[in-house]
Amino acid sequence: MSEPDLPWGPGTATGVGSYPGVDPEETLRIVLGELSELPHLPELPDRGPGADMIGRTAGLLVDLAVRVEPSGWRFSDRPGRDTRRALDHLARDLDVLEELAGGHDGPFKIQVTGPWTLASGIELRHGDRTLKDPGAVRDLIASLAEGVAGHVADVRRRLPRARILLQLDEPALPAVLAGGVPTASGFSRLPAVEEPIAEDGLRQVIDAVGDAAFPIVHCCARRVPYGLLRSAGAAAISVDLKMVPERDDDALGEAIDAGVGLLLGVVPGTDTALPSLEATAAPVRELWRRLGFPAPRLARQVVVTPACGLAGATPRYVRAALARCRDTALMLYEAAE
Repeated sequence: MSEPDLPWGPGTATGVGSYPGVDPEETLRIVLGELSELPHLPELPDRGPGADMIGRTAGLLVDLAVRVEPSGWRFSDRPGRDTRRALDHLARDLDVLEELAGGHDGPFKIQVTGPWTLASGIELRHGDRTLKDPGAVRDLIASLAEGVAGHVADVRRRLPRARILLQLDEPALPAVLAGGVPTASGFSRLPAVEEPIAEDGLRQVIDAVGDAAFPIVHCCARRVPYGLLRSAGAAAISVDLKMVPERDDDALGEAIDAGVGLLLGVVPGTDTALPSLEATAAPVRELWRRLGFPAPRLARQVVVTPACGLAGATPRYVRAALARCRDTALMLYEAAE
């Protein structure tokens, strides 16, 4: 059993990425206050195109421009207002980050869309999804790898004392592997991508960043390919615990045994009446019991998160959800002592 080498301390909680609203300063203050052990850069899709998951990361692409069409994001011949809008939103967020957290000296997480979800979400110039064209996918991955490496370097300059964690969001990856991504028309499905190809694409992005950031892959869908993510270089995997069936226990146990960190989504992402603290922690404990790992290792290796992004929640619920994640992580730590 490998001793985990992880950048966070025991009993840690964090967020996934998105929040409601349009004010990056107010949202970051909430994140820094509620998740002080492992804060992260909020994403605010309510601001419109360029602040959404696909558009925000598309703005990082090097030598590839995008624009918004009625069907969604599409590659274009040259950068236009939509690309500029994405870059403006990110620049504003990073300025706020430097102002409010420039002295942060612990782990800090940023999020970008992974290559396969990006290839599933951006159309080629003639309208088909990028995923349909292997050559276009290769160009996209190379561009993304370069852009993400530059983004990480920029964040490191703004947070010189922090340990940066890079989360690649890949909710579409299971569908990519299973041949479940619809064509642009929606009448059929694109062919499945072979696992070695998918693994190599992820690895290129992770390798481009190297030691500059601790790599996490987030997938809140079913059929998370744990072995593929580990082989691609993910040092931690982020999942929605409700999407983890018992048949995944072996793959999940192998990842934990290898020292991979686990970010477990246990708090609903939209407004609801939260159960007791004990009930929130129960699924985590049950998973750990099934897998047979010692209790102290849970608090060290597991980070508690919301089930997914919180963009669809109300501001009041956001505070309650983040506080519940923090309190659950602390309770799990204290129970293991």
